[in-house]
Amino acid sequence: MARVISVYLPTWPTDRLRRQADDAAPPAELPLVLAGRVGNRRVLTAVDEAAQALGLRAGMPVSTAQALVPGLAIEASDPAADAASLERLALWLLQRFSPVVAVDPPDGIVIDSTGADHLHAGEAAMLEALVGRLAMSGVQARAAIADTWGAAHGLARYTANPTFLAAPGATEAVLAPLPLEALRLSPVLSAGLRDLGFARIGDLIGQPRAPLTRRFGPELCRRLDQALGDLAEPIDPVRPAGLVEVRRSFAEPIAAAETIARYIGKLVVALCERLEASGLGAHRLDLICHRIDNDRQIVRIGLARPARDPRHLTRLLCEKIETIAPGLGIEIMTLSAILTEPLVPKQAPSSLLEEPAPDLAGLIDRLANRVGARAIYRFAPVASDVPERSVRRIPALAEETGAGWPGQWPRPARLLPRPEPIETMALLPDHPPSWFAWRGVRRRVRRADGPERIFGEWWKRDAEMIAVRDYFRVEDDAGERYWIFRAGDGEDAATGSHRWFLHGVFG
Repeated sequence: MARVISVYLPTWPTDRLRRQADDAAPPAELPLVLAGRVGNRRVLTAVDEAAQALGLRAGMPVSTAQALVPGLAIEASDPAADAASLERLALWLLQRFSPVVAVDPPDGIVIDSTGADHLHAGEAAMLEALVGRLAMSGVQARAAIADTWGAAHGLARYTANPTFLAAPGATEAVLAPLPLEALRLSPVLSAGLRDLGFARIGDLIGQPRAPLTRRFGPELCRRLDQALGDLAEPIDPVRPAGLVEVRRSFAEPIAAAETIARYIGKLVVALCERLEASGLGAHRLDLICHRIDNDRQIVRIGLARPARDPRHLTRLLCEKIETIAPGLGIEIMTLSAILTEPLVPKQAPSSLLEEPAPDLAGLIDRLANRVGARAIYRFAPVASDVPERSVRRIPALAEETGAGWPGQWPRPARLLPRPEPIETMALLPDHPPSWFAWRGVRRRVRRADGPERIFGEWWKRDAEMIAVRDYFRVEDDAGERYWIFRAGDGEDAATGSHRWFLHGVFG
């Protein structure tokens, strides 16, 4: 079943202007509005959150806005710049979320996410990551996912807060309570429907179509059918300039896995020839299979480092064939190198002079495309004494950071995401506990080593000015070893709560 994401950018013109101005932009707490001409009137065309809180709205005359907010700073609107920036944003999303991304002007983007959610740990995580990345970039966004473009468009604008996930097959149920404007109708058409007593989309569902079409024209029923999925609404994706892409059309649709694999191999060879001619290597490939029922089946693979080895790329793509549902047949296959980097051929070292370094790129690629790129990583040390701040994730094939691990005290093989409270009995201030209970299991301590005192980082938070932790390595009757600590020095209550926590498990 097709799944579509609609991204709504409610303050896109002002967000775009702030991002463009960077440090010269006004502070977020000051109102920012844009104005332009509509006929002979000069009106506000966009207002940010701060301006909305002051009662300003798009479409308001500039004179009224200046009367409401004396000294209001007004910038000139630039619809052409807004549209160009929106297309660049769509290209950015194309590289990170799905191969089929299109602009939904003037303030939205539509994404065909069919088959792409598994790359982001599910649809809910995909929506959160999408909205979160835009927020970190200074762009306010709301997003919804549904079975159709029309449904997702309405839900993003009238339901998402900031995200909404409609269950597959529940299109009619989630559309029914939405206002008529969620159908992307013209203002005149919406007003005419309200005059007849229609207020919600649910009021239109089930009504005879012929009288509605005679009175309001074909637009109303077309939009309603598109939202319900009864009428196809193809998404014309944006394509970056200089995209390396190959395409194959079939006189007879194909559906067998062996046939799909054979043509994947041919497409990969053709794509690698074009990449080699351009001196490029692929970092991400998108295979789009166009079915005869206008549905798309999408396969995306990523590579840890740029490559153009036909055998390696073919193997990665063929491992995804089981995710392709050919339906009644595939009539077009397109293979695109969405992300590329310059790739210069390197001479292989002579085995008579030196041993070749092991190349783990192929293994990393296969694992990452099976379980997700975010599941394959390495740990790198960070200069911090606080354990949870002393490590960070880096890509599996990233260069060495040059930082070393602390060697004075051993650290556990597994550090918990956050310390978990435990029940203990210990003699203060410097003795380890004689027993502790963690996750409902009581363990008797046979051996212990410590304490190792770790001080807070006062330059980061005032609360850590005098805070300390005393860590112990303990071993229970079963021979299992744990890393536990007491918050505080055991004497002064100002240094911590004196509660005990378990922070790690030794292998």
